[in-house]
Amino acid sequence: MRNLLPLIGSHPGGRSALTCRYRCGDACFQDIPNTSDNEYAGDIIAGALSRRSMMRAAAVVTVAAAAGTAAIAGPGATEAEAAPLAGRPGGKPKPTPSGARGLRFAAVAPNKDDKVTIPDGYGQNVVIRWGEPILRGAPAFDPDKQSAKAQAGQFGYNNDFLSLLPLRGERGRQVLVANHEYTDEVLMFRGYDPAAPTREQVEIAWAAHGLSVVVVQEENRTGKLGPVSRHPLNRRLTATSEFRVTGPAAGSPLLRTSADRTGRKVLGTLNNCAGGTTPWGTTLHGEENFNQYFANGSSDTDKRYGIGTAATERKWERFDKRFDLAQEPNEAHRFGWVVELDPYDPDSTPRKRTALGRFKHEAAQPRLTSDGRPVVYMGDDERFDYFYKFVSSKRMKKGNSRAAREHNLTLLDEGTLYVAKLTGDSPAAEFDGTGKLPSDGEFDGSGVWIPLATGTTSHVPGMTADEVYVFTRLAGDKVGATKMDRPEDVEPSPRTGRVYVALTNNTDRGKAGKAGTDEANPRNANKHGQILELAEHWDDPAGDGFAWRLFLVAGDPEDPATYFAGFPKEKVSPISCPDNVAFDDHGNLWISTDGAQLGSHDGLFGVATQGERRGELKQFLTVPTGAETCGPVIQDRRVLVAVQHPGEVDGASVEKPASTWPDGPGKVVRPSVVAVWRKDGSDIGV
Repeated sequence: MRNLLPLIGSHPGGRSALTCRYRCGDACFQDIPNTSDNEYAGDIIAGALSRRSMMRAAAVVTVAAAAGTAAIAGPGATEAEAAPLAGRPGGKPKPTPSGARGLRFAAVAPNKDDKVTIPDGYGQNVVIRWGEPILRGAPAFDPDKQSAKAQAGQFGYNNDFLSLLPLRGERGRQVLVANHEYTDEVLMFRGYDPAAPTREQVEIAWAAHGLSVVVVQEENRTGKLGPVSRHPLNRRLTATSEFRVTGPAAGSPLLRTSADRTGRKVLGTLNNCAGGTTPWGTTLHGEENFNQYFANGSSDTDKRYGIGTAATERKWERFDKRFDLAQEPNEAHRFGWVVELDPYDPDSTPRKRTALGRFKHEAAQPRLTSDGRPVVYMGDDERFDYFYKFVSSKRMKKGNSRAAREHNLTLLDEGTLYVAKLTGDSPAAEFDGTGKLPSDGEFDGSGVWIPLATGTTSHVPGMTADEVYVFTRLAGDKVGATKMDRPEDVEPSPRTGRVYVALTNNTDRGKAGKAGTDEANPRNANKHGQILELAEHWDDPAGDGFAWRLFLVAGDPEDPATYFAGFPKEKVSPISCPDNVAFDDHGNLWISTDGAQLGSHDGLFGVATQGERRGELKQFLTVPTGAETCGPVIQDRRVLVAVQHPGEVDGASVEKPASTWPDGPGKVVRPSVVAVWRKDGSDIGV
């Protein structure tokens, strides 16, 4: 047996110190905001063994009607024929790769190449780069002649979530929507002085945050996409654009400031990470690490959200008092929401949906109940924080009439917000921190959805409804929600309805004074993360209970503390730190990674979720030095990824780049969107 793949980096979570500094304000080095004494999953296993019978299901998805609960498919048959892995070091791709439908490509080997590496037989192109003009009058990008006005008309920085929407009546065109999570000024400006940023640099950074809407055109006979600059639908939303606050907390005194005494109008959206695409044609955008932009926090609620008591990294408070909580204590309450955007109406004002709660939203992806009500699943990306869902009280109207669109733009303002509590079904003594499977052969259990608020009614003792929405983390603390290992992107399967939650990592798991292991979080010092699979009772997303199982426990497959839904581990690719997830039309889950700690760059992976190949995981691409793989969009004949923060390596700067991607030596490193397709024009992976 060869040695395990090497761990890399000493920074918690696997990222460079530079990335953690600018993306999340060094969250891994701060005190954990959740100091509540509510139960961890491992503390509530006792007495749960009677649930085991409902969870140990057959190896197909079924609804255990007699028990009144859904049961998740069991492990894939270990005797199933599978493709030999071509993606391990030293492997050679087969001429005609086998695998689950949609995953029939030669797996990319782990590597540290400064490029986007894709399978043999596939092509790629850079769709759009940071700074490319998309609005009328915006100049071509010049890294030495940047301005806030120019950036407000150009594609923003550090693209994350992506959505591709149809554009009727314009052949070969689609609408691309992108989040711009954060700025790294060290890699944007020559001679940047972190201690003394200029107003111009700060205003450029404000304009580089936010969202972009840009129409893209496909090239005949290839999968290439390119921007249609100056299209009427193209749009930029920045840190100074106007947003509406809607839902039950709109107008609350907790949201009022000296600049907005109504509590209904906010300037800007910040740190937009992943998101979602709604069945009614809008996009959702999660405001994540907003805490790092605000200085001089002092309240207990500020502390619970990770807001510091001193100056910020970017020093924005020097240039706008709203970022100084000593002067505007409520301004931070106006961030940490899910934003809804109508990309088909360039004159519309995006809305911050308070009914979905305020926390570090990684993503928000809806599915519909049988009677047409949207349910939105959401993770709070923090060590030991929670997993939520929102169930609307309104039904979606079909069609594209004006009346239907106006109605559907109210769907996320009325309903009930819930938080999850998980229970394992194996004795706590079986979890020793190594990740060893329990005696029943799987990590699984049941769970309940605890209601927090419905409209103006709070279900949390001692908290008003406004307080539940604005301080949702505290509401979760009070009702005893289960603390998780950084729940990030969440995606319901369009085929089965099962929900997949990416739990990226948690290096504090099992440390002195911190939570130990449990069935949902089975490893101490969890460097590699896991993916949880959830099935709602009776397949009803509006229900109050669910069954769950760990679908993947990530890491080197030769490490005993890994698990791939029971699939033979010698036939899968190594994976570490799952982050964003998406589905293809074959029902395969595609996983992008952030901070992989196995000696390779981050990448994009596909894994079968059904059938005899369930758990078969193959690497599709890797990204350049220092980069993170974000925003995957999986179409029949095209895969899109957002290559975020390339070259973001400790010690790097504009003058001393750590990467030459995407334009080669002598050019500034630029976050970009990449399209990948089959050279023969066929569907991906078939």
